[in-house]
Amino acid sequence: MRTTPQTAPRATGAGGGATVALILATVAFAVNFWAWALLSPLGPAYQELLRLSPGEVSILVAVPVIVGSLGRIVLGGLTDRYGGRAVFAVASLLGVVPVVFLAFVENYPALLTGGFLLGMTGATFAIGVPYVNAWYPPERRGLALGIFGMGNIGTAISGFATPWLADSYGRRAPFFVVAAALVVVGVVFWLVGRNAPGTRPAAEPFTTRFLVAARLRVTRELAAMYALTFGGFVAFGVYLPLYLKSGYGLTTADAAARAAGFVVLATLARPAGGWLSDRLGGRPVLAVALAVVTACAVVVAFTPAMPLATAAFLAMAAALGVGNGAVFALLGRMIPGPMVGSATGVVGAAGGLGGFLPPIVMGLIYQATGSYAIGLMLLATVAAAAFVYCRFALGAKEPKEGTA
Repeated sequence: MRTTPQTAPRATGAGGGATVALILATVAFAVNFWAWALLSPLGPAYQELLRLSPGEVSILVAVPVIVGSLGRIVLGGLTDRYGGRAVFAVASLLGVVPVVFLAFVENYPALLTGGFLLGMTGATFAIGVPYVNAWYPPERRGLALGIFGMGNIGTAISGFATPWLADSYGRRAPFFVVAAALVVVGVVFWLVGRNAPGTRPAAEPFTTRFLVAARLRVTRELAAMYALTFGGFVAFGVYLPLYLKSGYGLTTADAAARAAGFVVLATLARPAGGWLSDRLGGRPVLAVALAVVTACAVVVAFTPAMPLATAAFLAMAAALGVGNGAVFALLGRMIPGPMVGSATGVVGAAGGLGGFLPPIVMGLIYQATGSYAIGLMLLATVAAAAFVYCRFALGAKEPKEGTA
């Protein structure tokens, strides 16, 4: 039987409680994302140590992505049922287990196992969106969710800090540092965090809520758009070091630093995308972002000179970040409050899956042809199709300011 969730009480976003909740969620998300991205910066080192093929490295760095994607469906549903405070605290503490395990493994099957378990840290995104969303009114959710989305910077932190810690203090050092950080954020979230006033747990079973959310047209559309914008962000964050190293002959450290710069810019652009969507509407902001991604993907497909490639990659990073912010500005305004966690699980899973396939496809294409051009032109084609759909067919109609 189809159920219609009740509308949640209108959030006010006033006072220090909302600010504390936003800060806690953003920091916890960043730490969990650092954990999620631990294997990618160490990919070249594992490739040399274990003599892995490009395809094996691609699978290694992609496994946490696929698990983190599908896990968002579960954690989003749990958040609707039990509240963000408890779920975020427990998920962070459980993330310590695979991180410590990976510190001691030295063979490929064990790395894949650890990466599989590590994927749950990436699923914490689906906790933070409904948790933050409940604290703010519709007209302020775009900016608030964009700020929360800056927790993606955990990937950049990993790109900078993980190789440095491994080189300076040994391969196990970054895993121990991240494990300690997960313990801290988990305990602090449990002790300090609280759910938004008036938040009511969803009464319907998880399966019912998931199916209702998945049937909404806006959920499916935003899932597709997020698969491209966030999927592109994840894919480049994961695979850009290998691309730059092979395409431009950069050192591992230089390639990782440039990839981290890409992630930082995309992360900083998310609040801008949310802020612009609050004022101009999510659809036009998302359409412009997709047009920029299309153009930049065409440019980098031809492996241009480094200055032009750098400009194109930075423009693409900003566009992907703005697109991410626009997607969740639309989601926060269009999905009924008690369903935000379930809908976020669906949309977030699609985004993570969008980041799972491109690294594998890029690795296989490069292995077969010795070039990344075909993979990047595929990205340009998909982005162009998404732009056309967003501009002319996207069905999400945003409510007027001040309405829920």
